[in-house]
Amino acid sequence: MLEEIRIRGLGVIEDAGLELDPGFTVVTGETGAGKTMVVSGLSLLMGGRADAGLVRPGTDRAVVEGRIRVDPTSRVAKRVAEAGAELDDDTLIVMRTVSRDGRSRAYAGGTGVPAGLLAELAEDLVAIHGQSDQIRLLRPARQREILDRYAGPAVGEPLAAYRERYARLGEVDAELTELVERARERAQEADLLRFGLGEVSAADPQPGEDEALAAEEARLAHADALRSAAEEAHAALVGTEDPAVEPVDAFAQVARARKVLDAAGVHDPALAAVSERLAEAAAILADAGADLASYAASVDTDPARLRAVTERRAVLANLTRKYGDTIDEVLAWARQAAERLATLEGSDDRIAALRAEREQLVSDLAQLAEKVSAGRVEAAARLGTEVTAELAALAMPHATLTAAVTQTEQPDGGLAIGGRSLAFGPYGVDDVEWLLSPHPGAPARPIHRGASGGELSRIMLAVEVVVAGSDRIPTFVFDEVDAGVGGRAAVEIGRRLAQLARTAQVVVVTHLPQVAAFADRHYVVQKSSDGSVTRSGLVRLDDAGRVEELARMLAGLEGSASARAHAEELLATAAAVRAGEAAARRGRRTSARRRRTMA
Repeated sequence: MLEEIRIRGLGVIEDAGLELDPGFTVVTGETGAGKTMVVSGLSLLMGGRADAGLVRPGTDRAVVEGRIRVDPTSRVAKRVAEAGAELDDDTLIVMRTVSRDGRSRAYAGGTGVPAGLLAELAEDLVAIHGQSDQIRLLRPARQREILDRYAGPAVGEPLAAYRERYARLGEVDAELTELVERARERAQEADLLRFGLGEVSAADPQPGEDEALAAEEARLAHADALRSAAEEAHAALVGTEDPAVEPVDAFAQVARARKVLDAAGVHDPALAAVSERLAEAAAILADAGADLASYAASVDTDPARLRAVTERRAVLANLTRKYGDTIDEVLAWARQAAERLATLEGSDDRIAALRAEREQLVSDLAQLAEKVSAGRVEAAARLGTEVTAELAALAMPHATLTAAVTQTEQPDGGLAIGGRSLAFGPYGVDDVEWLLSPHPGAPARPIHRGASGGELSRIMLAVEVVVAGSDRIPTFVFDEVDAGVGGRAAVEIGRRLAQLARTAQVVVVTHLPQVAAFADRHYVVQKSSDGSVTRSGLVRLDDAGRVEELARMLAGLEGSASARAHAEELLATAAAVRAGEAAARRGRRTSARRRRTMA
C-alpha cells in the first residue's frame, strides 16, 4: 500500500507531498493546476517512461519519492532482496529522478536499480489507469490480457508453459531453416576441410619440426666452415699438438699468469684472490675446449641428409603457406578443422533431432493451448456476467458485455485441437474480443464501435472492479476515469469507487464533484502565480474545505451560497449511501452467521 508520495520539480509542481491512507482518496483542482502531474509522478515512480519535458523550468531535475508498505513474505519483498535493496521496517522507499538532459535514475531501498525493476514491482503493487487506458481497452491484445489476468492460474499456468515452448519452437525453426538452407555451403566447406586435413595428415608434421629442420639445414649447408671455426677456436684455447710451435694458447697464458701471481701472492692476499679467479677461468676454458673438440668431430658433410632436410622443409612450407605461419599453428588449425568437420558431418543427425523436437513441441503446444482456451472460455463467461452486473450499478442497467473467445482455422501449419487445425501465436490459438449490447434485442458489437466515451469509462471501471477481486493488487490509481460522464452515472461511479476502496487503496484524480463526495479524504491541488513562476502544492481538506471545493466544482464560482448548499447535500447523500451499504453488509454477515449457527 502507498503511504506517501513526494514530488519536486515536476511540471507545474514545485514541491508537493501526498500522505495516503487505506480507503478512497480523491485529488481535485482547477484545470492546469497540476492534478495529472500527481498521476504522472506515480507513473514515473512505478517505472514509467522518463520525459525531460516534464522537468519544471528553472529546475535541474525532477524527483519523485514514494514510501510503500510491503508484505515481507511477498514476491515484491523477495525481488527487492534479489536486487540488493532492503526494506525498512516492512517499508520500501523508492525514488526516480529525471534530469533536464533526459537522463533518468531509479532507486529502491537505498540502492540504484534499473527503471525496469520498478515497473516489475509495480505489477504487484499499483494499477495506474489514465485516460489513455480507454484507448488501450479497445485493443484486442489488451482485452485478452485482462481476461487472462482475471482467469488467474487456470490460464496463467498453462499459458506460461505454452509461451516457454513457443519461444523454443521459434529457436528450433530458425536453426532448422539455417541448417537446411545452407546444406550446399556446408558440403563445400566440409570438402575443403577434408582436403586440408588430408594434406596435414599425409605430411605428419611434428610440433616445432620446422624450426628444428631450419637449424639442421643451416648446419649441413655450412659444415666445412663450422668445423674449421670450431678447430681454430679449439687451437686458440688449448694450443696445438705440434712440439715445434711455441704454445700461445689461452690456457697456457692463464697458467703463466697464475704462476706469477702465486709467487707474489704470499706478500699480498689480494693477488692470491685474483689467482683463484684465474683458476676458475682455466676450468671454464678447459670445458669450452673439450666442447669445441667434440663439436668439430661431430660435424659431417652429408649431402644426402642435406637434400632430405631441404625436401622436408619444402613439404612443411606448403602447409605453412595454407594453414598457418608455423607448424604449431598448422597443427592448431588441424585440431579446429577436425572439430568443425565433425559438426558439419553431424548436421544430418542434428536436423533429424531438431525435427523430432519440433514435432514434440507442436504436440505440447496443442495440449497447452487447449487448456488455455478452456480456461479463457470459462473465465469469459464469468467476466461477462460480473461486468454486466457492475455496469447495471453504473447507470447502464440494460447493457450486456460479452467476452468472445474465438479461433481461426489454418489448414497448413496450425495446431491440431479438437479435430481442427488452428492458427496459433505467442498467446495461444484464441482471439479475444469484447462485445457490448447496449439494450436487450440490440446486436452485440465490438466496444470500439458500440460504446461512447462515457460508456468506455464505465466499462473500464467495471472491468477493473471485477478483475481486482481476483488478483488483489493493493492500490488502484485512476486519472479522470469519469471523463465524459455526468449526472446519475457520475454518482454511481463515485459509489462504486467507494465500494472498491473497501478492499483496496483507491486514489482518484477527478473533475466531478459527485465522485469526490464519496471519498474518505480529499486533496486539492492549489496553484499560485508569482510573476512568471507558477507553483502548485497539495493541501488536505477538512470538512469545511471539502464543502468549498465541491461548491467550486459544482458552480465554478467562489462563495456561491447555493453551490455550498448543494455541496453539503451531495456530501450528506454520499455519506448516507455509504452508511446504508455498510449496514446492509453487516446485515448480510449477521444472517450468514445465523445460518452457520443453525446448521
